[in-house]
Amino acid sequence: MAKESKNTGDRNPQIVQIGKHLQHLRKQLGYTSAEKFAWENNINRVQYWRMENGQNFSLESLLKVLDAMHISLQEFFSSLDS
Repeated sequence: MAKESKNTGDRNPQIVQIGKHLQHLRKQLGYTSAEKFAWENNINRVQYWRMENGQNFSLESLLKVLDAMHISLQEFFSSLDS
């Protein structure tokens, strides 16, 4: 039986999905490190790490990250898996 690589605990599965999608997009941009992405885009590295790991975050934080990724809110959510 396969074991999940990350325990999501009581986290909201939709926020976890958003975090995984942010991680996917960051890697597509060529950033292997979340810390380097955050540093180069003037985003608090701990805040960004929490976002990728599906912890609660503000809409303002998400918009800042999407701006750094050059993707609109509409594009981001339309590209999420249903």
